[in-house]
Amino acid sequence: MTERTIEKEKTTEEIKREEKREKQISTSLFKKRWRKFRSLKRGYYSFLLVLTLYILSFFLPLFVNKDALIVKYEGDYYFPVFKFYDAGLFKQNIQGEAHYRKLKEQFQNDNSDNWVLMPLYPYHPNENLLDEMEGSPPHTPSWGHFMGTDDRARDVFARLVYGFNISISFALVVIAFAYTIGIAIGAMLGFFGGKFDIIVQRFIEIWSTLPFLYVMIIVSSIILPNFILLTLILTAFGWMGITYYIRGEFYREKARDYVSAAVAMGAKNRKIIFKHILPNSLTPVISFAPFVIVSDISALVALDFLGFGLPPPTPSWGQLISQGMSNIEYWWLVGFPLLAIFLTLLSIVFIGEAVREAFDPKVYSRLR
Repeated sequence: MTERTIEKEKTTEEIKREEKREKQISTSLFKKRWRKFRSLKRGYYSFLLVLTLYILSFFLPLFVNKDALIVKYEGDYYFPVFKFYDAGLFKQNIQGEAHYRKLKEQFQNDNSDNWVLMPLYPYHPNENLLDEMEGSPPHTPSWGHFMGTDDRARDVFARLVYGFNISISFALVVIAFAYTIGIAIGAMLGFFGGKFDIIVQRFIEIWSTLPFLYVMIIVSSIILPNFILLTLILTAFGWMGITYYIRGEFYREKARDYVSAAVAMGAKNRKIIFKHILPNSLTPVISFAPFVIVSDISALVALDFLGFGLPPPTPSWGQLISQGMSNIEYWWLVGFPLLAIFLTLLSIVFIGEAVREAFDPKVYSRLR
């Protein structure tokens, strides 16, 4: 191998290293953090699992429901999952909506061309099954109801999967409102400072001393709690925590040179806050978000358990646990809801750990 060839190979390797170094430098901070998050398999797979299950939970009426997906009757097709049909239409001797499980058995016994396509799990979370079950509820787990029924003969599995959607949705709505308020107030405190900061800080300290449970008891004694009311109350008590972090981030960031340059160029306060400082202050917001979701889900379960949460017959994990504690010999009323809560919160904690590590400023910093 000649000296010219060796020099050429060295030059080629140096060019490749230089290109690789340039790619690393040009990669955005978000992409670096996303790549780091994906490398943390436990948190990344937990994120995919929870996200997939949550998206599927919006289509639960197609998978877990007492209403048939399609009914073929006397040459016509009906779609009960989307529309109400009276039982008289299918010549059932009952009042109100048709009973599609019985209708399916009837068509099978008649050996006719009529048929019924039911969901994979043909039970509704609020459906009373006393007329189909032997004995008094709660009923033990069986092949038809592998998680048993509750004290009102409602299928436990159906209530658990619908409760998953309600719990996650509740936590996401609360965190969206609480973070919006907390970020806005924290940003103004940290940016303007002075007397405005001192006065609002005293108000926050006074508001934070209000006992949350007492407020819930008083409100529940006046009006019946619902999803919207609980969201407003949790938001009213949940925005203060993130305010302190955003306030501290703004105090630190507004002393940076890029903020001074923006002020010197005549940028307005609104532009400086939202375009320059806020994007550099979101690390604690994103890092703490999964753990706040865990806190909100736990709060909803606790309120439902105490009887101050969502009104019955809303599918609720806390209500199932409350039934189980009242009937401790029925182990499935405690075991399965606790297992669902444990696995859900554990997955979200794994996501939070991965997000916190991916957004660690010691690893990827905007100042590098």
